[in-house]
Amino acid sequence: MKILLIYNPQAGHKRAKKLLPYVEAEFNRKNVQFDLRLTDYPEHGIEIAREANFNEYDGIVAAGGDGTLFEVINGYYQNESNKRIPLGVLPVGTGNAFARDMELDNKKWQEAIGIISRNKPKKVDVGHFKSHGQNYYYLNILGLGFVADVTKTAHRLKIFGNISYTFGVFYQIIILNTYHLFIEVDGQKLEQENIFVEISNTRYTANFFMAPEAKIDDGLLDVTLLKKTTRRNLLKSFPKIFTGEHVFLDVVDTFQAMKISISTDTPKVLTPDGELVGITPVEIRCLQQDVEVFWR
Repeated sequence: MKILLIYNPQAGHKRAKKLLPYVEAEFNRKNVQFDLRLTDYPEHGIEIAREANFNEYDGIVAAGGDGTLFEVINGYYQNESNKRIPLGVLPVGTGNAFARDMELDNKKWQEAIGIISRNKPKKVDVGHFKSHGQNYYYLNILGLGFVADVTKTAHRLKIFGNISYTFGVFYQIIILNTYHLFIEVDGQKLEQENIFVEISNTRYTANFFMAPEAKIDDGLLDVTLLKKTTRRNLLKSFPKIFTGEHVFLDVVDTFQAMKISISTDTPKVLTPDGELVGITPVEIRCLQQDVEVFWR
């Protein structure tokens, strides 16, 4: 077995760089050959994945956090090789929300290598969205509104790890604002004052249990809407997002859909897989079981 290992040494506040010799040794111990490519700058992972010759490999592995995975999946779809190869996830970054659906985190990187070495891929869904003529892909989540604002704040506090998103939530509650949302979910139209939209392919957003019913291979995306509410109510309800109980609140609507169309009264920044890419209006669809991922 031979893989292309796209490795972000800056992930996890450079913890990934310190881990690299041990990661290489573990792949060797598992008899997995690899070509190591380090990412040197933003979007370098896209370039590496796009320009690779997939015919030379049995898999491509994104080693880092959710941002590295986002780059690799987008480069994957831009790749012109005839052969399609499975994607592997090596969680050595700060945010590893997609890996949590595999019961992995950055402390279980050896277990992740074991999963890759067993070479038992599973077909999973991929989220596709189009923003101002540009096509993007994601495996985890796409959000806008409050959640995008939280991501902006969390990026500035990344030194604190996943808890930076919790700090971001409290800060954004203080300066809370709403926007007018127009959304169409598989033909059903809705218009309301809104706080956030989250469109999930997997269950977790950072360390939040955002979409408890989401399944990675069901051909559906899980939509969570938070309607206008007070700061006090939002703060009181916040702990429920760690358990998934937030979906039962009166101010929360949930849907499952294959196609979603969103526009807002003012342009809102999008946050796919924890990155800040694109603005509204946006068209989203689910590509059912479109990519193979090395799975348990």
